[in-house]
Parts: sequence; structure tokens; C-alpha cells
Amino acid sequence: MVLATVDWSRGLTEMTLAFHILFATVGVGIPVFISLAEWMGIRKKDAHYSLMARRWARGFVITVAVGVVTGTCIGLQLSLLWPEFMRLAGNVIGLPLFMETFAFFFEAIFLGIYLYTWNRFSNPYIHWLLTLPILIGSSGSALFITTVNAFMNTPQGFTLENGRLTHIDPLAAMFNPAAPSKVAHVLSSAYLTAAFLLAMIAAFAMLRGRMDDYYRKSIRLNMTAGLLLAALTIGIGDMSARFLAQEQPEKLAAAEWHFDTGSRAPLLIGGRVDPETQEVTGALKIPWALSLLATHRSDGVVAGLNEFPKDEWPPLYVHYLFDAMVVIGFYLLAVPVLFVALLRLKRRHAYNRWMLAAILAGGPLSLLAIELGWFYAEVGRQPWILRGYMRVSDAATTNPHVSVTFWLFAGLYAVLGIVCLFVLVRLFRNKPAELELQTRRIIL
Repeated sequence: MVLATVDWSRGLTEMTLAFHILFATVGVGIPVFISLAEWMGIRKKDAHYSLMARRWARGFVITVAVGVVTGTCIGLQLSLLWPEFMRLAGNVIGLPLFMETFAFFFEAIFLGIYLYTWNRFSNPYIHWLLTLPILIGSSGSALFITTVNAFMNTPQGFTLENGRLTHIDPLAAMFNPAAPSKVAHVLSSAYLTAAFLLAMIAAFAMLRGRMDDYYRKSIRLNMTAGLLLAALTIGIGDMSARFLAQEQPEKLAAAEWHFDTGSRAPLLIGGRVDPETQEVTGALKIPWALSLLATHRSDGVVAGLNEFPKDEWPPLYVHYLFDAMVVIGFYLLAVPVLFVALLRLKRRHAYNRWMLAAILAGGPLSLLAIELGWFYAEVGRQPWILRGYMRVSDAATTNPHVSVTFWLFAGLYAVLGIVCLFVLVRLFRNKPAELELQTRRIIL
């Protein structure tokens, strides 16, 4: 099968986003826990928490470096692969793109100061205060770039005249209807993923026989935060579903294979669908649940796909992306609930091998949920790159050599991924936390 240029462009963009989002998520979430750990170390006078902040900051710097490279690739690809989109909407999204870059520079400046000023202040809270601009910069960067994606889903802040966008209001474009739910979901899920990744590292160490208090405290901190963040993320997901029902009903309908508009709509889990007959088989049906999700009423009316032209339907496989994302989300809630319950009932049972294995699995699953969520968000917008104004097929470059570029970038990402893992492993191999803590105590 010979792929068209638009298919190669779509594939290259998907690959870049899929790779970049892993590092972007870590870059947004980890600073929160660095700040929290250092604050707890100072407040409790507990060297374990202070060491967590130090070690997490070291690993964080490596992921930031890779995130910068992949983020730059995305910026280049917007102009090179989607020139018609940038010609149409570039002036509208220029402000958030600039603010995203400014937020990153703001973060990077204070990150450098933070790393090189440990133990340089008589009052340790001064050093801790340096984590706040890092946290603000990383989260601000996510906020601004997410408003661009939100704009692509619910464009506003301009007038279309003779194929050009005029009377541009950048702030109205940024604060579009999709922005609140999208930004909230991106931030909460990034923080939740960071909690599970850090807990995963500690769980892995404990499964290998390192039962030091450092690892127990790390898991306890991250799972307690994870419980709150998982509940928050699921709550925001509910808000996102209501937004979709109101502003992008075709995306929600495609996710649930809901073809005919009606009330008391069921929620479908799994199954198969025949696109021609619109017959669904083998799915678990939860009565009225889709109406409840979309309208908070069991008899609420949910728009079906048949309300829209068939050439504007999102691909129906987004149903599986949505299902998997939701299932993982509830798993990430169940694990910290169980851990906290065991911790309160009897402390030693909270760190049993089954519990540690469940926490360990939560790390890669949380990253998978991030990938599934973004694929659902992007594929569910198809066939539009700018919903209602420009289709993906009309926005792509006509350059015939995108296929070569695809493989060059695939090689780049493979090298970056391998080097990043190698450096992270070497950074902490043969340097267990308990040994580093003993060394620091001797030096101090």
C-alpha cells in the first residue's frame, strides 16, 4: 500500500507527539513532588525526604533535556508538515506558543539556580522557594500549549473572511470552551503519573530487597498524593465528558458507538461494531450510564453519530482508546485506596509483594493512559485539524519526501530514548538511596 503525503505527515506528527508527551508529562509532574519532598524534609527535619528531592531533581534534568529536543521537533513540524494550517491560524495561536516558550525559559533559569544552590542558604526554606517558579513554569508551559490544542477543538476569537482569519482576539482564542476541561485534565493526569512513576521506582527497589525507610516513605508520600490526584483526575474526566456532550458530541458518540440520538443511553464497554449496519455485539452495556455521564441525568438526551455527515465521523476505533483510558484511570484510583487502607489497618501489610507489584504496574500503566488520552483527543477530532474550518487533508504539506523525514525522526527518537534510559540507569546504579544518605551524613 502506497501512503499519501498526508498519511506520512500524520504518522510523523503522531510519532513525535507520542514520544514527546512522555517527557512532557514527567516534566510537568515531577517538580510538584520535588517541591513537596523538600518541604517535608525541612518541616519534619527528615533527611529521607530531602534526599528524595535531590535524587528526583537529578533524574528530572535528564528528562527535561530530551523534552526540549522533542518539543522543538513539534514546533518545526507544525510549520513544515502543516503549512496551510499555520498560514490560516498561525496569527491566532502565536500568543500561547510564545507564552509556552517563555514559561519554559522561566522554569529552566530557576532549575539551574536550584540545582547549584543546595546547602548554600542558612535558611533552607529559601532554597525550597526556588522550586515554586520551577513548578509554575512547568505547569504554565503545559497550560499554554494545551490552550492551542483546545483552540483546534473549539476555535473562536476571529472572523473568517475570504479564507483568512481576521479580527483576531488572541485571548478569546486561548480561553476557548475546551480550555478549562483540557488544561485541568492535562495537569491533574501529569501530576498523577508523576506520583505513580516515583512510587514505581521505590516499589521496584523494595521488590529487589531494599527495605530501607527511604523507599517506604517515598511510596507512602506518592500513594497518598496519588489517591487525591486519581480522584481529582476522574472528577475532571467527568467534566470533560459533559463538555464533549455539549461542544463535540460527535467525539463522545464515536467513543461510545452511540449512533441514534436518544435518552437513557447506555455506556458500552468493549465489543465489536459493524460500521455499515451500526450493530454492536459483544459489548458490556451499562444502562443509562452514558446519559448520566453526558448530562448527569438518567433520562438525558445524548446526540448520536447519525446527526452528523458520515465524512465528519471520527474513526470508530476511538471507542477502545476511551475504554482503556477509563479502565486504567480506575486502576490508578484503586491502588492508592487499597494501599492507604492497608496502611491504616496494619502498617506492615501495606508493603507486601502483591501491593508493591500493583504499584510497580501503575507506573507504565499511567504513561499508557496518557498516550491513550492524547490519541483519543487527537483522533477523536478527525477529520478536522481546526474543527469546522480546515480538514487535515487540506492542511498537510505537498512535499513528496516526508516519508524519508519520518524514518530519520524515528531513528532520532530511538537514539534519544535509549540514551535517556542509559543515562538514568547509570545515574542511580550502584548508588542506592540508603548508601547516599550515609555518605551525606559522614560529609555533614
